[in-house]
Amino acid sequence: MYSNKFVGPRRGRSFDSMNIAFEEKLLNNEINKSTFTKIDEKTEKSNAPEKRGATIIFSLKNEVGGLVQALKLFQENHVNLIHIESRKSKRRNSEFEIFVDCDSNHEQLNEIIQLLHKHGNVVDMEPPDNSCLLDEGDMASVPWFPKKISDLDKCANRVLMYGSDLDADHPGFKDNVYRNRRKYFVDLAMSYKHGDPIPRVDFTEEEVKTWGVVYRELNELYPTHACREYLKNLPLLSKNCGCREDNIPQLEDVSRFLKERTGFTIRPVAGYLSPRDFLAGLAYRVFHCTQYVRHSSDPLYTPEPDTCHELLGHVPLLAEPSFAQFSQEIGLASLGASDESVQKLSTCYFFTVEFGLCKQEGMLRAYGAGLLSSISELKHALSGNASIKPFDPKVTCKQECMITTFQEVYFVSDSFEEAKAKMREFAKTIRRPFTIRYNPYTQSVDVLKDTPSINSVVEELRHELDIVGDALSRLNRHLGI
Repeated sequence: MYSNKFVGPRRGRSFDSMNIAFEEKLLNNEINKSTFTKIDEKTEKSNAPEKRGATIIFSLKNEVGGLVQALKLFQENHVNLIHIESRKSKRRNSEFEIFVDCDSNHEQLNEIIQLLHKHGNVVDMEPPDNSCLLDEGDMASVPWFPKKISDLDKCANRVLMYGSDLDADHPGFKDNVYRNRRKYFVDLAMSYKHGDPIPRVDFTEEEVKTWGVVYRELNELYPTHACREYLKNLPLLSKNCGCREDNIPQLEDVSRFLKERTGFTIRPVAGYLSPRDFLAGLAYRVFHCTQYVRHSSDPLYTPEPDTCHELLGHVPLLAEPSFAQFSQEIGLASLGASDESVQKLSTCYFFTVEFGLCKQEGMLRAYGAGLLSSISELKHALSGNASIKPFDPKVTCKQECMITTFQEVYFVSDSFEEAKAKMREFAKTIRRPFTIRYNPYTQSVDVLKDTPSINSVVEELRHELDIVGDALSRLNRHLGI
């Protein structure tokens, strides 16, 4: 691990002393000595109000004259250097790294950074009070995660369970016709690539009949058991995607519907994904969705997610903006997190998105897809006999997830907004050497790990605030305020 970090006199900086011929250049007046107040010692900063302290760390090729040319850039741009140190590069043997403290304004800093890029590589830029430079060792220890939406092609097929390989206790294990049908759905999902239209499926009469039983039984419970957001969006699924008792919606139609509502899209999947791979999809507002139907011998039970669970349980709430944001934020928090942290996040997901309860008009209502697609457990959770606790991520993340039986406890939130606020605070406790920001324009993530990347976000936020300020000004003028 690369552990030799840049930390200087004010932060314990430690540089190896090097003679790289620039002292000789100084003696020969090839650099104006007034550019520096002192070498390798801290000096007083300029008191000019428009100036501010900053740290720049850049690398150069180890060749005569390179440092001289780089330092002249500071002189020519009237940037006062307060402190300078150098050391051999830990990244490349042919380079050395220069640390400088300087006084400059925002415009000067931007100009210097652009010019330094032409002479070498800017490793980092930060205000003096910032934490030390993130080194390569920190990033090397981070688990791989998709940086853009098309990267999901690399992890969407890492199915852990089921697919076409069914356990001996699966209802369809001894049914060769059903197993062959499952293989058909597996092949469709495994060959799918980002940007492809989702293949349309001609569902069999038996599959539609099984779907119909589940649809009919659940719709009798929804008015008294489902949250208001679910009840608002379910008819939209019927209107836009043909979701009816006698018709199973096509995933391509569902994906287009969600895209217009909340930006979520559907990606077909062959079976269970690992928590890390599944949550990574949510970070890009991609929901990995099965397309097969449970076995007809027991239409009210399935040991795995099937299209009844996905379409009746998840989709109506993925069409709700607040809930979609909640789901994405859990996904974003998982990117680059440790296995332990991902497990905590997936457990929180399980007890909210899958089995969550909320309070509306003083009554308990279900918003978890696992409840909204299970007749028996939906009744049980709201029967008054189930154990109910307030949703607290620090507590919830330690609860055991039950797969084949009812949950031992359910967690309730007053609203999606409350659950989202609590998850945001919990996400801050996830240890990562950076912060992630989703870019909806490029459907990629920005890794915020240094000052330039953070400054870029700040500039975008300033622009957004300008738009809000302009809108408020226009409204005030219209109202005569």
